[in-house]
Order: sequence, then C-alpha cells, then structure tokens
Amino acid sequence: MPATAWRPTVGESGTAAARLCALLRRLRPRSVRARATLGASAVVAMALGAASFALLGILDGNLVRGAQADAERQALATAATAAGGGLEPVLVPGRGADFLQVVDARGRVLAATPNLFGSPALTATRPGKPGTVRDTWKRGPVRGGQRHRVVQVTTVTGGGLVTVYAGTSLRQADAADETLKAVLAVVVPLLVLTVALVTWRVTGWALRPVETIRAEVAEISERDLHRRVPVPPSQDEVARLAVTVNATLDRLEAAGIRQRRFIADASHELRSPITVLRTQLEVARAHPDPALWEELVSGALEDTVRLQDLASDLLLLARLDTSEPPPDSCVDLAGVLRDAARERRGGPVPVEPDLPGEATVRGSTLWLTRLFANLLDNAQRHAERRVVLSLRVDGERGAAVVEVRDDGPGIPAADRERVFERFTRLDDARSRDEGGTGLGLAIARDIATRLGGTLVALDAPHGARLRATLPLAAD
Repeated sequence: MPATAWRPTVGESGTAAARLCALLRRLRPRSVRARATLGASAVVAMALGAASFALLGILDGNLVRGAQADAERQALATAATAAGGGLEPVLVPGRGADFLQVVDARGRVLAATPNLFGSPALTATRPGKPGTVRDTWKRGPVRGGQRHRVVQVTTVTGGGLVTVYAGTSLRQADAADETLKAVLAVVVPLLVLTVALVTWRVTGWALRPVETIRAEVAEISERDLHRRVPVPPSQDEVARLAVTVNATLDRLEAAGIRQRRFIADASHELRSPITVLRTQLEVARAHPDPALWEELVSGALEDTVRLQDLASDLLLLARLDTSEPPPDSCVDLAGVLRDAARERRGGPVPVEPDLPGEATVRGSTLWLTRLFANLLDNAQRHAERRVVLSLRVDGERGAAVVEVRDDGPGIPAADRERVFERFTRLDDARSRDEGGTGLGLAIARDIATRLGGTLVALDAPHGARLRATLPLAAD
C-alpha cells in the first residue's frame, strides 16, 4: 500500500496558529524594563548591522577601485605599446598587476607575462570593439580561487585589433573583508550586550521610585488615607507622578473626612426629630387623654415633615455628588425668579423683585427653582423688613447675575465661606425652629457649581448679600 503524505486539516492549521500566537504572547516581555531593554537592543543591533554592511561595502569598494586603477594603468600602457608596434612577446607586470595578456582578433596570444605562458587566450567580454571594459573575475587565470579585477582594453594596431587583459588580485581586499567581518562578529554582539545591560540597569534605576510608589499605594487602605508616597528628589516625571499621587490622596482624605463628617451631622440631625417624635408617641401611649392627642399629633406631624424634608435634602445632595452630567435644557431664568418671588408674597417678609431683563441659562427648572428657593428662604428667615431679588445680564462674561439681599444681621466676613458648608448654622440661627437643617445654602452652592456657575456671599452695607452667577445659554 503506497504511503500518503500527511497534510494538516483546516482545523489542525487553526489550532497550530493559535498555539503559535499563544507562545508568542507568553514570550513577549511583560515589564516596562524588559520592553525598554529589548527595544533599545533591537534598535542598536539594527543600527550596528546596517553600519557594518555599509562599512564592509565602503572598504571593499575602495580596495577594488585601487586594484582596478593599477590594472587599468598597466592595460593602457601595454595597449599604447602594442599600437606603437613595440610589443614584446614577454611582458613584465608593473606594480600592482598580477598578469598581462595580449590577444589578436583571431584569438592568438601575441604576448603575456611569464605566469600565463602556455595558457589559452582569455575570453573577451566585448570582442571586436575598441574601448575599455572593467570586470571582476571570481576565479582568475592565476593564483587559484583568488578574485581578480580585470581591465580589458581593445585598441587598433598595424596588424588589426588587439585586446589587452590586465588583472590585479583582490586577495588583499578579501583578507581585509574577512578580518573586518571577524572583528564585527565579535564587536557588534558585545556592543549590543553592553547596551542591553546599561539599559536594564538604567531603566531599573529610573523605575525604582515607581515601584516604591506602587508598593506604598498598594498598602494604603481606606483607613490609611493619611499616608503619602515618597517624592524622589530627581525633579523629573517620576517626581511629578509622586506629587500627583499625593495630591490625589489629599483629595481622597478630604473627601473621606467630609463624608464622615456628613454622616455624623446627618445622624445628629435625624436623631433629634426622631427622639422628639418617639417622646411624643410614648407620652400619648402613657396618657391616653383625648385632650392631649391633637397637640401630640400636631407635634408628631411637624417632626415627620421635618424628617421628610431632611431626607429629601440628603437625597438631593447625594444626586449632586454623583458624576452624572447635569441637566442641559434651556431655562427662562427670569420666569423662574418671578415664580419664586410670587410664591412668597404672603410671607412674613415680602420679596421685592427687580427683574428688568430676560436671561436664558442651561440647566433644569427644578434645580434652579430649588436654588433660588433656598436663597429666598434663608433671606426671609433672617430679614427684618425686606428682601430684594435682582437679575442682570453681564454681556462681557456671558453670564446671568442674580442677587438676593436682606436687611437682617448679615454674615460676618469670617463666616462667608463656612455658611455654605453642610449642616452649618451661625450662632443666631442654631435653634431647630429658626435655623432649618443647615443644608439650604450648601445645596444652593452645589447646584450652582454643577450648572457651571458660582454662589458667593459678598459685602453689604446692611444685611446679607448673596450672588449667584450662571452662564448664559449659547444661541
């Protein structure tokens, strides 16, 4: 039975290719240090290889041209002698020439050097045409396998055309090429190995601070946010990386502190109404007197509403703290402000709107309504006789500027940033009835910031002055 050649099937070929790809992936260097060393070594190896080939080519070309010049000089001199009729049967080669031979048009040897006596006529590369032809013979007529650079000169004499062959051995060029190849075979790998070692050491030295930073960051947990990574004194990219990592840890620590403080403040705010509500329910249970139920139920309802408002504020703050993009609808800001002022006409302190112009901003009606409702509520809580709500458009800045002013006690300069912190109440507004939850101004600033604007407390001759700046919607 004849043997048949095995050929891989399509499935086997796919499996072999997959195995080869997996092997190449495993062999691929994984660390930055190894990749940098491999890349530098490969570039240097290619550069040295190209330089070696160029050097060999230049050296061989120079030696061949030198040998060719010697042969051409001998050939031209012999051709001139033959043209003048003074050709001798025995030719003496000059400096640099290995052999000479003169052949007529019928292939007869007219003259030659002693080392070509008895040798047949050399074959013309371009017979029958006067001129000079230059060629390299791999195996010359003398010296065995040595290369020769041969110059063929055809000239006209009294007896017809004759061809002069002059050859020069290239043994010196071949010896120089072999020597240079041997040197390069040793030097190039040594240089590549040296570059690889230097790159490995330098890369390791450069990446050592990175590894230190990585190890330090890996040990930092949510309870160790006070720790920082060491900053190397090199003032380079690694040092800037360490500074950036420490700045990020600063922000994380501040966020953690802020979150813990927020949880503690929220727990405290929730505990007070819950405690009061529980006390009222326990009193109602211990004294089942229908005359007390209305007062107890009213107080319980008031505390329940307070809990509901506080839960709504906490939910809104949680939404404002997320990374979701803010609403991006076009909103008539003047209309929102008019509605906010109209809803407070019957309040204890009237709101005087000063809204001469129109302005359109990006955001949502719900968020903007909540922003200015909180500002007006705060102003009415502290005002004595009047609250002023004004709107103007700053064309140079492309922003709408809204101010809420009241004639109350005002905000001390030292507290103009603290009032925007969560659960902050000033000394004259610490009571549960008058001070609210302490989240109104914090929510207002968060909304303004999320919409790309600002909210600040400014100096005022009397009372408080809060200014919200919101970017106008593009046409």
